[in-house]
Amino acid sequence: MQEKVSVRAKHISKCLELAILFEISADKPGNVNLITGFEGTRYEHFLASAVAASPYFQLAAEEGVAISQGNIKVNSAHVGQLIRDAIAEVDVWQKGGNTLLGTIILFMPLAIAAGMAVVDEKFFINLSSLRQNLKLVVESTTPQDAICVYDAIKIANPSGLNKAPELDVSNPTSVGRILEEKISLYEVFKIASDYDAVCSEWVHNYPITFDVVYPHLAKQIKEKDNLNVAVTHIFLKTLSEFPDTFIARKVGYQKAREVSLYAEEVLKLGGLETSEGKEKLLEFDSMLRKSDSLLNPGTTADLIAAGLALLVLSGYRP
Repeated sequence: MQEKVSVRAKHISKCLELAILFEISADKPGNVNLITGFEGTRYEHFLASAVAASPYFQLAAEEGVAISQGNIKVNSAHVGQLIRDAIAEVDVWQKGGNTLLGTIILFMPLAIAAGMAVVDEKFFINLSSLRQNLKLVVESTTPQDAICVYDAIKIANPSGLNKAPELDVSNPTSVGRILEEKISLYEVFKIASDYDAVCSEWVHNYPITFDVVYPHLAKQIKEKDNLNVAVTHIFLKTLSEFPDTFIARKVGYQKAREVSLYAEEVLKLGGLETSEGKEKLLEFDSMLRKSDSLLNPGTTADLIAAGLALLVLSGYRP
């Protein structure tokens, strides 16, 4: 039985690692990719990060299997600790700064929920079962999970964090309040959900991931059989409909909205499937990179990675 658990957990971790590799490999505007990086952060830093995080996805999946078998309770899953330990390991394996904080925060509950989910003989996961479990996992988090995630944020040291209106991660009194008032990680993310899309996904059962990114990715791949086109186009679609909260925190909502309108224009011109769209996409990418504030739609990239995770977990193979 233990050997079968290990095989299933390894399968889940491979799926999530592959999703990260798919996401970083696509020609998404304003993001690190195969050709272009940022100062101090390049493609190889993300490759190293994906490999470093993978064992922690496996540990999370093993906890999910244990929950499904009744060996542990869902509120005993170490969501926060696994996020913190994965971020710490990522920090050891590369020197490119914060690469995967948002993605790992989204992926760790997914890994646990995947371990709990209904699967077929190939370990392909039923997404309805996965989503139900995901809600249970995030809503069962504890104050200790919250403290661990605060530690993870301090290790990753992301830019554009700004001051939170309540329970700010840089405020030394926040941890004391979390413990004293028994505030769970879910409740912390609920506070942050108005200005951070990753937190919003957590508290609303991953609506962009399941209802926007995944179905459109699956449709594009079926129609075009081109992963790069599918990922880039769903990135543009998601960005056009949901202004990137990382950009909004960094330079304001109005600028984030302007970026979304630009993404919409690229899609209207055909994106990667027309010469006009390709030209506009290059202009868009250049504009994002040359901005004084470096307008990196990093949160949108995290959401695309989560959608890719669903795609691979449910059976997609290139």
